[in-house]
Amino acid sequence: MGLEASGYEIQEAAGGREALERMVSFLPELVVLDLGMPDLDGLTVLKALREWSNVPVVVLTVRDSEEDKVRLLEAGADDYLTKPFSFAELIVRLKVARRHYLAAQEPTPYFRTGRLEINYSDHSVRFEGELLRVTATEYKLLRLLAQGQGRVVMQSRLIEEIWGTANAESAHYLRVYVGHLRKKLEGAGVLPSVIVTEPGVGYRLNVDAL
Repeated sequence: MGLEASGYEIQEAAGGREALERMVSFLPELVVLDLGMPDLDGLTVLKALREWSNVPVVVLTVRDSEEDKVRLLEAGADDYLTKPFSFAELIVRLKVARRHYLAAQEPTPYFRTGRLEINYSDHSVRFEGELLRVTATEYKLLRLLAQGQGRVVMQSRLIEEIWGTANAESAHYLRVYVGHLRKKLEGAGVLPSVIVTEPGVGYRLNVDAL
């Protein structure tokens, strides 16, 4: 009822098999997927869906362990919400997932939101038009977070993209560089909550704070 009141056209499914059948015929622009269903579990449905569709999927779950969150993201979830959650947060997550999907369809040579701009061509970062001096590693980190468009970017992916190796030392380096980048952004006037830590999973760029 809340989603319909917010302007969404809704198709419901009582179980995993019915959900997959409806998605083939309805071709939704967004999927809200509960992990707990009576026949197929949500993770199985997600993996089956990802074999033929890249539609944005936001998962609802009572499971709050790091392993479960990592498993969901690796299987192709765009985002997840742990129950209980507010309806307002669900709407925001759906909008972010949709925005990321559309941005991926039409790649641009820059990222721009609010007062922050990242130029992928010349590797420059500007805040309110002023050049923000960042190191090559800090730029890579910020670019990867920006390309996530508000989604969680897994720690393993950040490490692999920046250093090409995954070990305890790299994880420490990542935390250090996240700290350095936060300080530089805050020094330029960005809210401290712009880079959000998802413990044990990764980081997300809070585009609403820009």
